[in-house]
Amino acid sequence: MPNIASILKAEISRVARKEVRAEIETLKKASVAHRASIADLRRQVSALEKELRKVAKGAARQATAAAGAAGDDADAGGPKRRFSANRLAAHRAKLGLSAAIYGQLVGVSGQTIYHWEQGKARPRAAQLERLATVRELGAREIAERLEAQ
Repeated sequence: MPNIASILKAEISRVARKEVRAEIETLKKASVAHRASIADLRRQVSALEKELRKVAKGAARQATAAAGAAGDDADAGGPKRRFSANRLAAHRAKLGLSAAIYGQLVGVSGQTIYHWEQGKARPRAAQLERLATVRELGAREIAERLEAQ
């Protein structure tokens, strides 16, 4: 008959391994779940960083546009202005003004007005706002502004 102590020791060892294996399985499952959660969080952080860079780039563009429009009363939330070279030329012709004089009203050179009318260049946002204000003026108001300059 084998030694009862060795049989008892072997049985205790087997039961202990079984208990440890069960505990390890639950830890492995928890570990897999945590790793999946960490991977998901990393993807979210990456997406948020990408979006933040995009927003920062847009804010930088707005800041440079605002710096270019410093001194103007044009607010960034104003209406989006469209530009038409033909309408600019027609308005200038209707008023009977030269490109240089019309440029003085807008705050640019006559050559710039000519390039806009020819479609070789386009006005910036701040210049579009000034064009809109000149467009709203009547012939008398334009004459008054030219006399003041």
